[in-house]
Amino acid sequence: MIASDNAPADVVYPKGMKFAILMISLYISMFLVALDKLIISTAIPAITNDFHAASDLGWYGTAYLLTNCAFLLVFGKLYTILDIKTTFMTAMVLFEIGSAICGAAPNSIAFIIGRAVAGLGGAGTQSGILVIIVYAVPLEKRPQYQGLFGAVFGIASAIGPVIGGVFTTHVTWRWCFYINLPLGAVVLTFVFLFLQVPRQSTEKTGLMYKLQQLNLLGLVALIPGVVCLCLALQWGGFEYSWNNGRIIALLVVAFTLLIAFVLVQIWKPEQATVPPHIFAKRSIFGGFWVSFCIGAHQTLLIYFLPVWFQVINGDSAMDSGIHLLAMVLALVVGSIISGVLTSRIGYYMPFLIAGICISSIGAGLFTILGTSASEGQWIGYQIVYGFGLGACSQAPNMAAQTVLPRNQVSIGASLVIFAQTLSGAIFVSVGTNVLDGELAKRLSAFSSVTPKQIESAGLTGLLKTIPEKFHKETLTAYNDSLHVCFRVALIMACLAILGALAMEWASVKKEVVETTKESDNEAGEKSVA
Repeated sequence: MIASDNAPADVVYPKGMKFAILMISLYISMFLVALDKLIISTAIPAITNDFHAASDLGWYGTAYLLTNCAFLLVFGKLYTILDIKTTFMTAMVLFEIGSAICGAAPNSIAFIIGRAVAGLGGAGTQSGILVIIVYAVPLEKRPQYQGLFGAVFGIASAIGPVIGGVFTTHVTWRWCFYINLPLGAVVLTFVFLFLQVPRQSTEKTGLMYKLQQLNLLGLVALIPGVVCLCLALQWGGFEYSWNNGRIIALLVVAFTLLIAFVLVQIWKPEQATVPPHIFAKRSIFGGFWVSFCIGAHQTLLIYFLPVWFQVINGDSAMDSGIHLLAMVLALVVGSIISGVLTSRIGYYMPFLIAGICISSIGAGLFTILGTSASEGQWIGYQIVYGFGLGACSQAPNMAAQTVLPRNQVSIGASLVIFAQTLSGAIFVSVGTNVLDGELAKRLSAFSSVTPKQIESAGLTGLLKTIPEKFHKETLTAYNDSLHVCFRVALIMACLAILGALAMEWASVKKEVVETTKESDNEAGEKSVA
C-alpha cells in the first residue's frame, strides 16, 4: 500500500461556488433517500384506504427494502467499472422514476412497482454519494463534510414521518413522493454541470470485459439470496410463523445462495463483486461489523422508542415522532463535532471508540425507563445516546475512504451501507418478535389475551382489548417487554467495540494512491497472508 501526503495528481477538487453547489446537491440527495425510507410510515393507512388493498400493506416497505439491499453491493462494483457521473445520475433518475410511479400510482400493484424502482435507485444514490465526495473533497478535510451527511440522514429520518403526516392530512399522500421530483431535478442539474471526475481505467474497454468484471455468476447468487433473506425477515412472525415451510425454505435458499456468493468471490477474486483482499483489510471487516451493530441498535431504538411514547406516555403517532427530536439533535451535534475534530487531529478512531462507549451507555439508560419516567429522563437518555451515535456512525465510511485507493472506495462504502441496511431489516424482525413473545408471556399472568389477539390489536391498540382494571398491569407488562428490546439494542451497541478494536489507526492526512489490478492482487495476497 503506497501512501502520499498529497492528493493524486489527476484530481482537481472543485472550489468556491462550484464546490458549495456540488456539496449542497449531495446533501439534498442524501436527504431525499433517507426521507423516502420513513416518510411513508404515517401515510400507509391513507394509501391502503385509497387502493382498498390492506393486504398489500407489508409490501409497501418490503418492495423498497428488497431492491435497495440487493443492489447496494452491485452498485459498489458498477462505480469501479463505469463512468461515476453517469452511474450516479442513472441511479438518481431511477429513484425519481420510482417516486413518480408511486405518486401517480392508480392501484396498489403500480405503487409496489414504484417502491421497488425507487429502492433500486436509492441503492445507487447512497453509494454514489460516498464515491463523489472522494473527488470533491481532499481526504484530510473530508471528515467534517462526512459528519454533515450523518446529520442530514438523522434529520431526514426524524422528520420523515412528520412530513408524511402533514402531507397526508392537509394535501394528499401522493406528495410524499412528488416532493422528490423537483429536488431530484435540482440535484441532477448541478451534478451534470459541476461534477468532474477522472475517467475510469475500464471505461474504454469493451462490453464483454465489463460484463466479466461485473461477475454475473456472483450476482446470480447475491441478488436472489438477499431477496430471499429479506422476505424471510419481513414475513417471519408476521405473515407466517417462523416454523412455516415457506419461511424455512426462504432461509435455506438464502443462506445457500449467500454461501455460494462468498465461494464465487474466493474462486474468482480478480472479478469479484467484493474482492477478498478488500474485505480482508482490518478496517473494512472491522468497519463492516461496527456498521452492522450500529444499524441494529439504531433501528431497535428508533423503531421501539415511539412505541414506548405511544403506549406508556399516551402520545399520538405525530407526537411520538416529535419526541425523538432530542436524539436527532444530539446526533447532529455529535456528527459535526466528531467530523471537525477528525479533520483537525487526523484520526477517526478516538471518536469511534468514544462514540461506541457513549451510545452504549445511552442504550443502557433506556432499559431503566419506568412507566412514570419524567420528560427530563427520556430527553436526557436520548441526548446521551444520540450524541454517541453521531460521534461514531461515520467512522466506518471514513475508514473505507482512508485505507482504500479511490478506485476501490465504492466497494468499501457499499459494504458499510449494506451492513447497516441488512442489520436494520434483521433487527426490526428480531425486536418485533421479542416484544410480542415477552408481552404475551407477561400478559398471561392476569389476562387470557393470546399472541394472535396481540397481533390483530396492534402494538398501540392492545389496551382496548383488556379490561380497564388491568390497564396498570398491562402498561407495566408493556414497559418490561420493551426493556427486553432495549437490552438487545444495548448488547449490539456494546458488541460494536469488537469491530472498532480490529480497525487500523489510519490517518486521514495520508491518501492511498490508486493502484493497478496487479498491485491490488499482490496487496490482497499479503493481506490474506
